[in-house]
Amino acid sequence: MQRYNKVLVKLSGEALAGKNGVGFNNDTIDKVVKQLIKLTEDNFLVSVVIGGGNFWRGRTSGDMDRTRADQIGMLATVMNAIYVADRVRALGATSEVMTPFKVGTMTKVFSKEDALNSLQQKKIVFFAGGTGHPYFSTDSGAVLKGCEIEADILLFAKNIDGIYDSDPKINRQAIKYDEISCKEIIEKNLKAVDMASIVLCMENNLPIIVFDLNEENGIIRVANGENIGTKIFI
Repeated sequence: MQRYNKVLVKLSGEALAGKNGVGFNNDTIDKVVKQLIKLTEDNFLVSVVIGGGNFWRGRTSGDMDRTRADQIGMLATVMNAIYVADRVRALGATSEVMTPFKVGTMTKVFSKEDALNSLQQKKIVFFAGGTGHPYFSTDSGAVLKGCEIEADILLFAKNIDGIYDSDPKINRQAIKYDEISCKEIIEKNLKAVDMASIVLCMENNLPIIVFDLNEENGIIRVANGENIGTKIFI
């Protein structure tokens, strides 16, 4: 099995909410945080991007201006990162939250050098605020940061166990891929991952593994090379 060293974990905001669908569920969050801490103890360099869907989803904001809707979404990701970073502290580890824009004294403005230094110090680094610009998803923000810090792999923990040829919620005969290339995802127009993200990964030789967040110790297992979920290769 291939073990990855520098991993960036992408979490959906909804996943943090558990069955409630909104806000925070500490039982769910702590299960994730304990896995992240275990990875740092095993000498992985761990960074995290969290979506904002447990507070706000811009695409369901009606006739609101898209730029303003996306700005609210960026702030939702900052709230999530600060909260989960504090759960890291509560469970005995250290963390840092970085954003592409100033948020008072609550976060540090991102720089590659500072991020890498923090990772080397075994801090879990949270990248919040997306790209800092509207019209980009948190998937895109995760891929961008993965490229900037030269991550070995992106781990996309979702509420589905991989990528299918069609929506398994609609089509019970949907077929799950164990592996699929970036080119195939684009050609088949699969919606599991944002297309802009896939193109960026392809251009920068950055693989992704999509897996179910609810898989027992899934983050640890995937980081250590276990074949669960779907690997998106270049």
